Amino acid sequence: MLLDPETENEIVFQLCQLLGRAILPIRQVGPAGTPGTAFFWNELIGATDDGEVVHEYLLTADVLTDAAFGEIGVRPSVTEPAGVASDEIVMPDFAEQWLHLPEVGVAAMPTGGLHGHAEDRGWRWRTQQVTDGVAARADAVARVGAEPASAFVLALGVADDGSRPLEAVIARVVRDGDDVRLTTELPAGYAGAPVFQVEVGADGDPVLRCLGLVLPGEGGHRIATFDRIRSAVAAATADWR
Repeated sequence: MLLDPETENEIVFQLCQLLGRAILPIRQVGPAGTPGTAFFWNELIGATDDGEVVHEYLLTADVLTDAAFGEIGVRPSVTEPAGVASDEIVMPDFAEQWLHLPEVGVAAMPTGGLHGHAEDRGWRWRTQQVTDGVAARADAVARVGAEPASAFVLALGVADDGSRPLEAVIARVVRDGDDVRLTTELPAGYAGAPVFQVEVGADGDPVLRCLGLVLPGEGGHRIATFDRIRSAVAAATADWR
């Protein structure tokens, strides 16, 4: 669905409020370290008498995780109490911290280690997540057609001074054979960032969907869609789900 500019701008504003604390800056440590974005996703596994069973992951583009050392930025807005957490978490054996899903170009980090890191140092995460209900199912992905439609990318860009400001970009998404793509090339720092669309629900109200995440590319970007991400994560974690 192609939206009018006023509606697109309103969605950008709302997206930053709803999910601005779902994303973190990420980069490989070293002179050639490529900056990117990662985001929290809650996978709903099932339900028990005690409530829902959810697995939380940090998702990003797999190419960003292939390094001996990596760094995950800790934005002040995503921690509490204020002023306790450091500005970044530097991880040795960075590539080994992730589930690598090369068939979809995605890496997924179970977040237990991140929460343990925070607890050991006297702080806790104060994040938002792309929930299982927001992450697009196969039917929503299938509705992306060949005609350009409005899409929204929530990322941490790269400023001239090296800082990583929260940004939201209005883009166009199209189907390209079996793939879904963004038609324009995005700035530095956007690889791994979540891509959103807004649909009209059965009751006529707007419904936010996260199509997936941005993969690196030139002249546009393929999206690793959530139908494929779910399947790949399920296969990789089948022994301990």
